[in-house]
Amino acid sequence: MAQHMNPSFHFNGLSGPNGDAPSRAVNAQDSSMAPADLIAQIGTGVARALESALERVVTLSHTGRIDRAGLRALREEIEQARRIGLMGAQIGRLSSGRVGIAKERVDLSAMLREALAQRTREIATRGLEVRQSITPAHVMVDPTLLFTLLQALFDWSFEHAASHVDVLVDCKGWPERVHLVCSFAHQPPDIATSDTPEATAARLETMSWRLVECCASSLELKFERHDTLGRTLLDLEFGSPIAEDAAADTLLDLDLEARPTSGYNSKPLAGSHVLLVVARREVRALVRDALRPMGLMLDFVSSVEEARQFCMSGLPHAIVFEAPLGGSRMQRLQAELVAEAPMLAFIEIAEEGQAFEATHAAGQVHARVSRNSLAEALPAALVFELSRVG
Repeated sequence: MAQHMNPSFHFNGLSGPNGDAPSRAVNAQDSSMAPADLIAQIGTGVARALESALERVVTLSHTGRIDRAGLRALREEIEQARRIGLMGAQIGRLSSGRVGIAKERVDLSAMLREALAQRTREIATRGLEVRQSITPAHVMVDPTLLFTLLQALFDWSFEHAASHVDVLVDCKGWPERVHLVCSFAHQPPDIATSDTPEATAARLETMSWRLVECCASSLELKFERHDTLGRTLLDLEFGSPIAEDAAADTLLDLDLEARPTSGYNSKPLAGSHVLLVVARREVRALVRDALRPMGLMLDFVSSVEEARQFCMSGLPHAIVFEAPLGGSRMQRLQAELVAEAPMLAFIEIAEEGQAFEATHAAGQVHARVSRNSLAEALPAALVFELSRVG
């Protein structure tokens, strides 16, 4: 993942392989989608992914065999259906108005770098390159919702990029505004296409895009997306930068007493990916029940070695492991992964002890929750650990 700027990398305009001007533009004012159309898109996406998976299962039932490539493809198809469903749920939750927006001073550049670091392995697996030009910038924004926006932005760009992805954070204009810009080629330059602007847009406007525009709308960001037959560019405007020497705990004036409590923003981390390293079936059941209301993407493995293999293709946002698996091998894995993604969260499920505490092992710090308090402590620990990215 490139950390430097290529001399040819710029965002002064958008052109296709032949220098063609933008053929279609989408902005915040005209990006709304009718609920019925959104439901139809979710259903179509899930059905397509599961149709292919079902064909593989039918073949497996007839032959009794499946090779490694087929098994990987089957998992990817089921995973795609799951992701579409979760993104649809996130969009519905954001659109419902039940999400409380708590604006804070957030280091946009640091959060962007950390979000990219967590996906380094996925970028390598996909054979992509992410070129960065990131100017330090602090903005007033809801950190949890910004985290969701960045993950959706990467989902969308990685899904469509034919080569590298260019990401820029800059302060420009007068009055000065913070901009996050993402650009990529959605078709190889040597492939001719006769797509209409409408067909190009339809191909790009997958569920990951719908989540991007929904998050941007919820954050009240101005945005513009420009498409040509070969490239697309998205410009997100965050408003005025917050001075570096501003108080770290600067908050907007909020009437905290007037904010709703129960049921408000009940799924602040919906769509985040958590890997559970749990061998015992009864503990898996407890964890699943505790996290079900949060709308998380959950994957289970039974050993530290399986967790290591899982992480080779991409890092989750958090790893939860039960204490019997938390020995020296887990400590080595934690050290390796944290060196790559310093904000990767680790949470240990202890057999007993306090409901929620921090523990140190082999120079690393992670949260620990008691098995007897999983229903309340594990969701709270995840919200705490994943929200600290900002």
